[in-house]
Amino acid sequence: MRRTGLCLITVLLALAPMQAQSTWRFAVSGDSRNCGDVVMPAIAAGVSRDHGRFYWHLGDFRAIYDFDQDLLQEPPYRGKRPNILDYEQNAWDDFLQSQIAPFETETVPVFLSIGNHELIPPKTRAEFLAQFADWLDRPILQKQRLQDNPHDHRLKTWYHWREDGIDFIDLDNASPEQFDSEQMKWFRRVLARAVSDPAIRSIVVGMHAALPDSLASGHSMNNSPAGEQSGRAVYELLLDARNRGHKNVYLLASHSHFYMANVYNSAAWKQHGGVLPGWIVGTAGAVRYPLPEDSAQADAARTNVYGYLLGTVNPPGQPAGTIHFEFREVKERDVPGAVVNRYTPSLVHFCFAENSEAGQGRN
Repeated sequence: MRRTGLCLITVLLALAPMQAQSTWRFAVSGDSRNCGDVVMPAIAAGVSRDHGRFYWHLGDFRAIYDFDQDLLQEPPYRGKRPNILDYEQNAWDDFLQSQIAPFETETVPVFLSIGNHELIPPKTRAEFLAQFADWLDRPILQKQRLQDNPHDHRLKTWYHWREDGIDFIDLDNASPEQFDSEQMKWFRRVLARAVSDPAIRSIVVGMHAALPDSLASGHSMNNSPAGEQSGRAVYELLLDARNRGHKNVYLLASHSHFYMANVYNSAAWKQHGGVLPGWIVGTAGAVRYPLPEDSAQADAARTNVYGYLLGTVNPPGQPAGTIHFEFREVKERDVPGAVVNRYTPSLVHFCFAENSEAGQGRN
């Protein structure tokens, strides 16, 4: 009898870690220029309803090269053209007040990536680091940075944090020379530690532009030789983390203003290593792009939509560390009434009905 009791206790202890895995959610999207002041409050409300633990913005906050349509419709500017210098000085403040504050109202923490529009002159990486220091040095990011290196007190435009057995890695590919040698060295170290740590079951990598050779390669890291070389190196390291390190790997990007699932299901990666799960979700307010020619090879592809990617961690019945992703669309009726009143119903309707391009060119 005693022997049977000890065996039962042993089995229960073995099962305990599996039973302890809780299910939770987070949200991701990017590219909120043009109409983000209208769309992002609707996204914030949706993420809150979905009980998202955090929201991850993958870059391109404001247009910078020209006035955003939503900003022109704000009461101080309505009917008159603002000075370009005033716009450049106030654009990021507008982003924080109109797009990030709604998440803070809903008590949803926000993580920020740098996009190529954050580097349109006169904007610089140094200014990005100064403007968004409070978000880049969140307690969880500061703790992780100092845990990695107790002497590292310098904010950078890339970072990572660990949460419930997942290593979330944010990379900077906002300019043609990235990923540079410093960032690659850091990434290799972070990835090696994740692979060797049995507590880490999954690796989620977010960045602005998709890695090379995706189904959206025409607007990705394929657009520069340095990007192609370093981006392929990152992809191959992540393949190794999955194949030999036995980690779940998920890749997230925006930059292209549409939604696409399984974006690395391309002939190039099928023939050179394998397909990693990947999504493009540039659907937070920017002018919508036509789908690329290879979009039929994706699991899902939609344009002329806004919304966010909802990740569900540890879905019931799935192995620990599994993340299930689904697209959550936000529609015109989801825009909060206060936002409609501020920007006018006509601008809100424009954003949902007309904010798209016919392929005249991209940036």
